[in-house]
Amino acid sequence: MPKPKDNKGLYTLPSNQEKYRLLERKNAEALLGGGESRIESQHKKGKLTARERLHMLLDEGSFQEIGKFVMHRCKDFGLDKQHFLGDGVVTGYGTVDGRLVYVFSQDFTVFGGSLSETHAEKIVKLMDLSLKNGAPLIGLNDSGGARIQEGVVSLGGYADIFYRNTLASGVVPQISAVMGPCAGGAVYSPAITDFILMVEKTSYMFVTGPNVVKTVTHEEVSAEELGGATTHSTKSGVTHFACSNEVECLKRIRELLSYMPQNCEEQSPHYPYQQQDESRPALDEFMPENPNQPYDMREIIEQVVDEGSFLEVHQGFADNIVVGFARLAGKSLGIVGNQPAFLAGVLDIDASTKAARFVRFCDSFNIPLLVFEDVPGFLPGTDQEWQGIITNGAKLLYAFCEATVPRVTVITRKAYGGAYDVMNSKHIGADLNYAWPMAEIAVMGAKGASEIIFKKEIAEAEDPQKALNEKVEEYTQKFANPYRAAHRGFIDEVILPRNTRSKLIQAFNMLKNKVDKLPRKKHGNIPL
Repeated sequence: MPKPKDNKGLYTLPSNQEKYRLLERKNAEALLGGGESRIESQHKKGKLTARERLHMLLDEGSFQEIGKFVMHRCKDFGLDKQHFLGDGVVTGYGTVDGRLVYVFSQDFTVFGGSLSETHAEKIVKLMDLSLKNGAPLIGLNDSGGARIQEGVVSLGGYADIFYRNTLASGVVPQISAVMGPCAGGAVYSPAITDFILMVEKTSYMFVTGPNVVKTVTHEEVSAEELGGATTHSTKSGVTHFACSNEVECLKRIRELLSYMPQNCEEQSPHYPYQQQDESRPALDEFMPENPNQPYDMREIIEQVVDEGSFLEVHQGFADNIVVGFARLAGKSLGIVGNQPAFLAGVLDIDASTKAARFVRFCDSFNIPLLVFEDVPGFLPGTDQEWQGIITNGAKLLYAFCEATVPRVTVITRKAYGGAYDVMNSKHIGADLNYAWPMAEIAVMGAKGASEIIFKKEIAEAEDPQKALNEKVEEYTQKFANPYRAAHRGFIDEVILPRNTRSKLIQAFNMLKNKVDKLPRKKHGNIPL
């Protein structure tokens, strides 16, 4: 289009009004992403657009965009003729429940959300702002991977992001929502962050896709089976939350943030709480008379914490342990509990890793820890030993040992062997340890212990079974109770179950100003 000339034949500059109209056109162009047809295609897949996701995640009207007009710089393979404002990712900041967050949302309608040099630069700029200003970072991932046309430049962009994920770890909370494809090197950014959420049927994560798997191993597997939300929430444990749709996923992020501080220097939000009768009489009748009968630890947790406040994390993976956030008298807690309803609540490889990761997150962000213990020991067997139960069990031990936040344990029933030590015992730094009257704190169960200690006497008895029963009763009276531990000071108080909530409210209130420091060092060497 020829430039306008005045009556003397000289070129004239556009007026301010024309400049305003140009800005309006560019803003409208940026909002369209890859265009109407690609937006329609995104909706047909049951997916929201990058901007629709931001609208649902953030407080209304709070989003402020950064880098809206950024475009890629590549001129190879015809890309010099294809330019989209924003280059496939929307970045900026806003608020969730009035609290500042930084967020990027990849736009699949632009080059399949593929990561280019400038796409990465936008994310890196946001991450730097998050670190400098001490506010959570949220990534909404929906990308076909590296932009192949840019070659190693796009790979370098991924590495720049990974590096900052690592620097930000333990400084600000990092949450990743996988809302579409996330494959190859792209998976390692979410993997470094604190929590991963996935959407069933529309999102997947894997290092190598189904075609490569088929070529190399001859396995026939779909993308959903290989790396879908259900797979990663139940089999691998890669994802912490599997959501039925994107709206649920975005709501879950908002809920998750409500339990966390803005950064490692702050405390979690305190919600208004009116003191009331904290007694829970139903807990006195809750525990089965048979010490081997299973029960659901979640029911105890729900009775003790503020009503409706328990948010379970990693539900569906390593069912023998329960972890999650809750509130007690309006204050955030991290909860770890053995689950007698599954494998009798034993600790195994997956349970140890799951709980250790959660404990370390809570300790990083000043969230006090509450442990409900009913553990018969570590899971025996060749599979566990050969897969490294020693090293993996040590992860949970290490996590509790180095945690400096307020730590309280309630032993509801069994606390046997080395698992007693690992589950936040007094010996590894717990501040307060309570036990219910039916708690059994011992090296092992009464029957197993009696068979070892009294082996010769039982074998020589006229009625070995009767002799065994008598020895089991004798051992139970002596050791299968909380009082020997209480005599030693390993248990601070034996309490009625009904008083658990009131005791915990007072305990955590007493511990709110706790200060504890680890020995000076660069960092520890957790058994990975």
